[in-house]
Amino acid sequence: MDRKDYKIHIIGAGISGLLAAKTLENQGYRPTIIEATDRIGGRVKTDIVDGYQLDHGFQVLLDAYPMAKKHLDYDALELQKLIPGAVIFKDGSSNTIGDPLRDLSLLWSTMTASVGSFSDKLKILKLNVKLKGRSLETIFAAEERSTREYLQAEGFSERIISNFFKPFFAGIFLEPDLKTSSRMFEFVYKLFGEGMAVLPKAGISAITEQLKSQLNDTQFKFNTKVSAVNDEHILLDNNQKLQTHFTIIATEASSLLSNLNTKTQWKSCDNLYFTVKSKTIQKPIIGLVADADALINNLFYCNSVATKSKGAQELLSVTVVKKHELNEKDLIMKVQEDLKQFCDIEHSTFLKRYQILQALPDLEHLHYDCSPTETRIKPTIFLAGDQMLNGSLNAAMIAGERAAQGVILALEDGLRADGITSEYR
Repeated sequence: MDRKDYKIHIIGAGISGLLAAKTLENQGYRPTIIEATDRIGGRVKTDIVDGYQLDHGFQVLLDAYPMAKKHLDYDALELQKLIPGAVIFKDGSSNTIGDPLRDLSLLWSTMTASVGSFSDKLKILKLNVKLKGRSLETIFAAEERSTREYLQAEGFSERIISNFFKPFFAGIFLEPDLKTSSRMFEFVYKLFGEGMAVLPKAGISAITEQLKSQLNDTQFKFNTKVSAVNDEHILLDNNQKLQTHFTIIATEASSLLSNLNTKTQWKSCDNLYFTVKSKTIQKPIIGLVADADALINNLFYCNSVATKSKGAQELLSVTVVKKHELNEKDLIMKVQEDLKQFCDIEHSTFLKRYQILQALPDLEHLHYDCSPTETRIKPTIFLAGDQMLNGSLNAAMIAGERAAQGVILALEDGLRADGITSEYR
């Protein structure tokens, strides 16, 4: 049978599914992606609402991600750089802190900021240097503990942990208590230090659109829901059966496989967009709310960077990571009260809310990479997605690539898997 004649299905058109398709295409296969919604992207989507460009959740790309550098054309994405720092709101005042080694304009504000001691700020720079000399493989092989425990062991004061690390990394980890593995902290901290946080000019969905544009021999089935995956066929919600030789599940798999004992736990968040007449933060830098009584965690003026689509007023993105039981009306009211009380932002007009129930996988043991054979759970079924490794776009890309390589290995009978693994790493 020719490679193009194999029926290989990928369930999920997010980052991981698109990378799996690209990897298969590069070896002459012609996969089919089955997507439950009407478009690609998974958790990486952008909407245009009343002319405003809204990402599904405040997301940035770290341009130091190894897999992003491998698979994306940065110039074509027209990446807009964020200032490597943050404006921190606390006790009715604001302080700006950042990395003066990459942006000299941050030096004075960082040194005089009241968010931590001078010793804390030196430790931040020292940690940056320390992690630059550590490989990603070494980071993910280190002993795991909570990020809070890690920071305390590094000698940071409770003041800098509460005022900077907690609100900053709560927005990344989507949990407010720094319970996330120290491996993830070191990984993210290292890549922030080695590169920049950037946004595509057309919104975060430009990443998945670019990946889709690299596919020439992949068929898409949109608005198609899968109810079960079996060895030789895929059962759709309408009871139609699709014959398949191999299937890659690049989405939550527990509901699709009868013998899968583990179910991914997910972190959630609320992302609310407001229009305002003017910006209170003029530069492209994230705002963090460090007051313990605040519900909101971070905010960003989306038009502080260039965008393809721009509404009549300024666009403000606000993220909530703390758990709450508020209905939408009360949530909007509480967020607007917080914006006024803690950030001196008045007269905001609600535009849209994204309640993201599966924003990031909540994982206990994190890994950077895996072998293609580790993605295989049944002879013809493979798993992909960042939940295989760690909650990042980089991990989603790796997992998609590895699952596709696992299928390719399964098709190449006679080749020893352990001899191929190192070639694919």
